[in-house]
Amino acid sequence: FFFVRIGSKGVMKLTTLLLLPLSTSTAFTLASARSRSAPLRMGLFQSLFSSMSKSYPPPCVMGDESLMSPKAHGTSPTPVQKDLRWSCDASTADRICNFNRHYAEHAGYWTSTAFLNEEGDKEVNFYDSNTGKLLFTAPKGRTFEQFVAESKSHGWPSFRDEETNWDYVRVLPDGETVSVDGTHLGHNLPDGKGNRYCINLVCVAGKPVGGGL
Repeated sequence: FFFVRIGSKGVMKLTTLLLLPLSTSTAFTLASARSRSAPLRMGLFQSLFSSMSKSYPPPCVMGDESLMSPKAHGTSPTPVQKDLRWSCDASTADRICNFNRHYAEHAGYWTSTAFLNEEGDKEVNFYDSNTGKLLFTAPKGRTFEQFVAESKSHGWPSFRDEETNWDYVRVLPDGETVSVDGTHLGHNLPDGKGNRYCINLVCVAGKPVGGGL
């Protein structure tokens, strides 16, 4: 096991001296302390705990590693759309969606986009930044303010089971959350309320197939 040590320059380091095991969610909370100036490895702790891979209960739909096999553009057949919603950066999105399994947009990035100015008090559809397929619809079973508050507290848009479109979203045994077309989305980090899908906004900022937002 390990613990996170903050060096003199605020750099996080892993040290193999921890006496008590950390849960995946606790480990990720510690990881959130990393500087916001650099991408955070949301999947770091999932990788280190790969021996604890498991199956998540329904309605979560499990997938396997074949979904993320090499394709024409990284793990996806196509690059991200050029004109993403909420002024999300396309080059950042392409790296995270298609050439990455662990890194993420920095914590709080989503609040620096136009999302909070353009959305509010209604359900929002979130589409795959590569394919334009509908992946999430939120909020459901809670208010928009509650969705925003939870997302802000964790640093990334956070979705629940009922807000996930299981036609196109899959969760791998280590918690990595992906689309059926190979788009890396984020990770499932369950808490006391159940599954919580911690998702990069740049990965779900696409426009729907055929247009018509």
